[in-house]
Amino acid sequence: MTEIRFYHLRTRTADQALPEILVKALEGGRRVVVKTADDKAAAALNDYLWVYNPDSFLPHGAGRDGRAADQPVWITAGNDNPNSAHVLITTGGAVPENPGGFDLCCEMLEDSNPEGVAAARARWKTYKEQGFTLTYWQQTDRGGWEKKE
Repeated sequence: MTEIRFYHLRTRTADQALPEILVKALEGGRRVVVKTADDKAAAALNDYLWVYNPDSFLPHGAGRDGRAADQPVWITAGNDNPNSAHVLITTGGAVPENPGGFDLCCEMLEDSNPEGVAAARARWKTYKEQGFTLTYWQQTDRGGWEKKE
């Protein structure tokens, strides 16, 4: 059964937190799909991940890059999974269409989007009724993560 994690961002933006989460998700050779709210956000995230840290490399691609099946991280606004990912991460208010199609689904929620947080609470209830394993992680004041019960 799919595990669904909610990451509630309080002190950093999704762009700031996402690279760290992606690195962890890639451990063990897993592949990731990142779903954004729209194509413009997907292109912006793709560009950002090339420059976010000059001392590191995070292999990824999006529509204009092609070779989707070869990309460890695929960024899209769609519901596609062309790299056969086991992990789905949603950001920018994107909603997973089929979280059960992945081993792990991570929804990133930002305090700056209260409507998105409220919608995630409703999805939590639905997911719970459907029998998914759920965890909630809240960002600490220092930017780390604390699992809430």
